[in-house]
Amino acid sequence: MMADAALIEGRRHAPERLGDVCVLGLGVSGRAVADYLLKQPAGRVASLSVFAGRADESSPDAQALTEAGAHVVFGEHVTGSFDLCVASPGIPETSAFYQEARAASAELISEVELAWRESSVDARWVCITGTNGKTTTTALLAHLLDASGFAAKACGNIGEACIHVVSDDLFGTEEECRCGRARAYVAEVSSYQLASMRDLTPDVGVLLGITPDHLAWHGSFEAYADAKRKMLANIERAGGVAVLDATNDVTRQEVRRLRALPTSEAVTYIPIGAKAGIGVDMREACGSRNAAFLDGAGHLHVAYLEGEYVLIPADALKIKGAHNVVNALAAASAAIALGADGGDVTRALASFQPLEHRIEPVGSVGGVEFYNDSKATNVDATLVALASFPGRSLVVMLGGRDKMGPLDALVAACREHAQTVVVYGEAADRFAEAFGDAASPEVIRRGTFDEAFEAAAHAAEPAGVVLLSPACASFDEFSCFEERGQRFKDLVARLARREG
Repeated sequence: MMADAALIEGRRHAPERLGDVCVLGLGVSGRAVADYLLKQPAGRVASLSVFAGRADESSPDAQALTEAGAHVVFGEHVTGSFDLCVASPGIPETSAFYQEARAASAELISEVELAWRESSVDARWVCITGTNGKTTTTALLAHLLDASGFAAKACGNIGEACIHVVSDDLFGTEEECRCGRARAYVAEVSSYQLASMRDLTPDVGVLLGITPDHLAWHGSFEAYADAKRKMLANIERAGGVAVLDATNDVTRQEVRRLRALPTSEAVTYIPIGAKAGIGVDMREACGSRNAAFLDGAGHLHVAYLEGEYVLIPADALKIKGAHNVVNALAAASAAIALGADGGDVTRALASFQPLEHRIEPVGSVGGVEFYNDSKATNVDATLVALASFPGRSLVVMLGGRDKMGPLDALVAACREHAQTVVVYGEAADRFAEAFGDAASPEVIRRGTFDEAFEAAAHAAEPAGVVLLSPACASFDEFSCFEERGQRFKDLVARLARREG
């Protein structure tokens, strides 16, 4: 931010003059930032440069920005001097491109940070991060808040860029913001975005479990975890409420650290469960003031300040699995911390439907239920899916582009929960080898996704489950996990026509 710039009244932290600004990257968030800056009143942005990286010079986005007055530069080198740089999340901090931008700029921030700064002081912010469960928790919290009288909007990694949503509000395209409903931005925030966080302080920050992921981007697990922790550091400095998954080892360390702070530095936090599991009330276990847990009657229970909120029975949730009980408790805790009514939260929990590609029920054929968990692109995500069908005969499809992580935990979970495992794609050989010659589960190897589906459907027993939860990226056969999940659903529909 320009040192001498006065701030715009009514905004979080928006200077009247942004000066010379550059945008690093021309993906979804980079284009949204550039569009927002081009809408500003004359004189607020002295110049706008967009460093488009590897984008095609003939791309419609680049041409549109040039026509609108931006200076678009191709290639991965940054030249010039800037008051502010807004970096796209896909560009690693360790890259020369990012480092050049940092050296050329008085300040470098993320798109989410810019959105927070530009937003109204009356708007509430919740930022949700962690390794798995972010999207479900974000969508669920937006659903809970909307049912509780807020004008809630899910944004960030879940869909629209945060700055795009804020821009809609500021420029008057959102009718609900002018109908007496308090605006709440519910942002799914990745470690990439948090790496360039500076001042952003959410009213509520949700930190779900942290397990190894994106290590090539961050360079190490510790750097990855540190990016996730940045949000807590800002809450400690400027206030807010932290909701933390205390069933996870890494996140539980943060609970311990917050609990040990001197009274004068105390942070309001809500731990979910404890080391022994989701059924532990951290108030009784460790003396926390607040807690979220599954109580003895099987109800989601949130204790916050002086309130006791006994919510929906866990088995009444439409989203399956113990991990989704954690997600539901995280969303309910955040909603209650923002002032939502417990009755509204309970009713909204009961009506929330599973998200696409996340243990999504997609049909039943011949008594066999099919579930699409294509979003499970790492082993940890697949582990929670495998545990979501206790007592059911389970056939699981594993495969795609191998991320080359350890497979011991995956093999153990399949032996515990699955009757049959179908491995396919580029990962098939290594996955099959990991299971060895053990008789259980049965391991079937196939080359392609379609062949694997046919084998899984044939192996399934009546009243059983076929689960696509690949533990791999999709890029050997598909462009993204969404395309893979849609193919699974298409194959289920085709099977239903054939059997019908």
